[in-house]
Amino acid sequence: MNAAHAAAARPTLEHLPLPLLAIPMGTGGVGLAWRQAHAALGVPAAISEALLALTVVVWVAIVALQCARLLRHPSAVLEETRHPVRVAFVAAPTIGLMIIAAFLHRHAPALAAAVWSVAVTVHLVVAMLLLRRVLAGRGDPAMIAPPLLIPLVGNVLAPVFGAPMGFLDASWMMFGVGMVLWLAVLPLLLYRLFAGPALPPPLRPSLVILVAPPAVGALAVVALTGQSGGPAMALAGVALLLAAVLLSLAGELARIPFGMAWWGTTFPTAAFAVMLMVQGFPAWLCWAALFFTTALTAGVLWRTLRAARAGMFYRPEG
Repeated sequence: MNAAHAAAARPTLEHLPLPLLAIPMGTGGVGLAWRQAHAALGVPAAISEALLALTVVVWVAIVALQCARLLRHPSAVLEETRHPVRVAFVAAPTIGLMIIAAFLHRHAPALAAAVWSVAVTVHLVVAMLLLRRVLAGRGDPAMIAPPLLIPLVGNVLAPVFGAPMGFLDASWMMFGVGMVLWLAVLPLLLYRLFAGPALPPPLRPSLVILVAPPAVGALAVVALTGQSGGPAMALAGVALLLAAVLLSLAGELARIPFGMAWWGTTFPTAAFAVMLMVQGFPAWLCWAALFFTTALTAGVLWRTLRAARAGMFYRPEG
């Protein structure tokens, strides 16, 4: 019996959580925010390039660990992809790869275009498979949670990077897919928040993901049209409203213990900071958003590293 308990307690990749795949989204989002700050606020370019280079390393490391887990414990990975909420994080690596493509575009345009093409293709496949599950009658009401926006509405991020690379038609198509799915999923999320069941407390920080679609949508409109007014400003208004509401809830959210759902706060706050700078909002507000998303991501990363050092990601939850 003691030997059995010892084997169960031994660290193993079998229990490595899928939500770890969202880490490069957070670090990469902050890197892009500092890159935009170089253009809008005059900060040194080295900060953003260092953060984006770190994101490449983190992305490779986490994806490699998950691939090793898939090879050694395929049943564990398959079981997690059946989880109604965690399945959404299967799409996180492709968003991270889009961010890496944006980083590479300045240094190796041809390689960046290839990486973007792969990322967008795989992301669409993941979204298609998730929609297929729903249309085939194998959906679950518990799927209606903010992380669902990652695979479905994540498509709207593609034009932000693809349009400057010359993929204009493909970027418009991805924009259409992402916006239509956002308009389809958002009412379902709001209905659940109105009527229940309530989000479990550990999942509540992921509410910040609601800011990402309008903020990224505004950036996509600017990338596609070159205009920061009109539709882009309309989406910015939605993002500002949601950000204000969530900021008013910051005290409540801060009392929720650390968990992987906290990574859901990092990319949306970074996208919001980028949107403010691109849309030409006052410098003081841009600086505040930039420092907020940087401090938030640094804090979440620090807590994650502490959890990893304690072996939490290699043991069964609970």
